[in-house]
Amino acid sequence: MGDMTMINLIWMILISSGIIYAGMNGRIEVVTSSAISAAKSAVELSINLIGVMCLWLGIMRIAESSGLIKIISYFLQPIVGLLFPSVPKNHPAMGAIIMTLSANMLGLGNAVTPLGIKAMQQLQTLNPKKDTATAAMCTLLALCTTGFTLVPATIIALRSAAGSVNPTEIVGSTLIVSLFATILVLIVDRLCQTIFKR
Repeated sequence: MGDMTMINLIWMILISSGIIYAGMNGRIEVVTSSAISAAKSAVELSINLIGVMCLWLGIMRIAESSGLIKIISYFLQPIVGLLFPSVPKNHPAMGAIIMTLSANMLGLGNAVTPLGIKAMQQLQTLNPKKDTATAAMCTLLALCTTGFTLVPATIIALRSAAGSVNPTEIVGSTLIVSLFATILVLIVDRLCQTIFKR
């Protein structure tokens, strides 16, 4: 069963069980009003989010044009070299990995996905077994999953669009949590590489 089919099945079960439960309790009108209210809220949130996301993406474009991304990449290069010892220093994969991690650190979730795919494609060129992920691929996937973030731009944008009084108050906690998650995932990654000799 494909991933999308499984997700669709899970959603169908959740929706069906909610409708059945509401019907058994004589509250079927709650389902209708909640669905309409949720759809309205989703559209309002999306519209509000457009302006905030444009602002953050504009700031990030300025950061890129001013060389801030290159500065971050420069400082990341020695660390990335240690994390990905199997990737040659001047290989295009190294640049793609650095850009992916830089976008992750700036909280640009939407930008990380295409950069991560590009990095994986470059890593695949170094892969002797094309049907098996390399240690470098697993490390990159783990780092993108935990997503160490200095500025959680997307979360700030969502909180702002949802009407938060102080949308930036989560910066400190996000930084601490993402840092510890990244350290933990790197330890597990190294343990798995040692155990399975990847």
